[in-house]
Parts: sequence; C-alpha cells; structure tokens
Amino acid sequence: MTSAARVLHTLPNQAALYRAAAERLLALGTAAIAAHGAFHLALAGGATPQGLYTLLGTDELAGRLDWTRVHLYFGDERCVPPDHHDSNYRMVRESLLDRLPVAPQLHRINGELAPEQAAADYAALLHRQLPAAGFDLILLGLGPDGHIASLFPGSDTLNQRKQTVTADYVPKLDSWRITLTLPVLNHARHLMLLVSGAHKADVVRHVMRNIAHANPLPVEMLRPQGVLEWFVDADAARYLEHQD
Repeated sequence: MTSAARVLHTLPNQAALYRAAAERLLALGTAAIAAHGAFHLALAGGATPQGLYTLLGTDELAGRLDWTRVHLYFGDERCVPPDHHDSNYRMVRESLLDRLPVAPQLHRINGELAPEQAAADYAALLHRQLPAAGFDLILLGLGPDGHIASLFPGSDTLNQRKQTVTADYVPKLDSWRITLTLPVLNHARHLMLLVSGAHKADVVRHVMRNIAHANPLPVEMLRPQGVLEWFVDADAARYLEHQD
C-alpha cells in the first residue's frame, strides 16, 4: 500500500519486522554516509524499537555500518537520570551501544535536568549538529492512542511550528517528557514507524482509512517532505483488508 509519501510493509511476525526494519536502516545509513559522509539518525523509545536495536547490535549486523560516522540522537526522552529504568538512553545503551564494535557520535537528551532546560539544551544541540537538510532517518514507535515520540493527543505541542524541541507534561502518565516537534519530524528525509502487537491493530486501521478528522491523532499529523515507511507485523495489521 502506498501514497504520495507513505509505504506500508506488513510482515508475518515481529522477528520479520525487526529484520526488515534493520535491513532498511542499514541501507539508508550506508547511502547517507556515501552521499555526505555521515548518517544523522534519531532513535525511538519503546519495546518495539528496542527489539530492532538488539538485532542491530548482533555480530551479524553490527559490522555492516560505519558507526563512527553515525550521529545518534533521540526523538524523545523521559525526564529521569540516564541510569533510570524509564530512560530511553539507558535502554538504547544496553540494547545497542554497549554491543557495537565502535562508538557512534552520541547526542543524548539530558533528562536529568529541569524539563525546560533539557528541551532548550537539546534544541541548541540540534542547531549546532544537525545539517540544514534535517535528519536522514527518524525512527518512531506508535502508541495505542496514536502518539508518536512524546507527542500525545491533546498536547499543545502538536500546534508548535517554531520550536524544534519542547518539554511537555503528560497528565495521564504524570510525567514530563522532552520531544522533537512535528516540524522536525516532517522535515526528515525518511521516517520509519515500527508497529507490533494486536493492541495496536485498532489505531493502525484508523490511520490507514485516510479519513479526515476534526481532531486527528498525532500520527495522522505527519506530513513528511520525505518518505514515511510503516513496518507493521501481522498482529498489528490484522484489520487491514490488503496486506503486502
């Protein structure tokens, strides 16, 4: 299934999803390094992206990318110290970074700081480090409520057009989050959405219907200038009529 800027890959199971996403990431990274000497990649938190990172850190795949030329960023972060159980950085370090043969150039969000300070610091870091063309690739998970990164339904940040990074308090989680904003996501060359599990099937069906809504879900507000690729396993795609 395709649209002007959207490609849907449906995979038979979670392992196949991880494999397909890993191969695509490695191909995009290799192409970016060949084209302009670096690969600017923003990582997602969550269980599904974690499975991808674990695969990328295996002996089979870790050597297929020149990680010294990879700039790793984060699409969002919880406002916790880097060794906290809820830290996206901690998850990425344990599942990927500690297992790579060489270290990438890492740009983490300092979640241990006050939320507004952490957001301002990361915005300044992006201004210094990120090319004007934006990210080569941003990885995204998808919540059952349609949230991406830490852009949740009803958040004022969804209307943000100037700031690249914001601090948001999420009432239903009783926690602060630091997140990239929609303009940054939409400016990327590539977006990859990783979706696994039957509990995501309703939101996948909702989005793929392409019906305009007065209050669209955050994921429905993606309007990428580049390519948006969905990697969806059979459980999450169970309500779709046509699967490739």
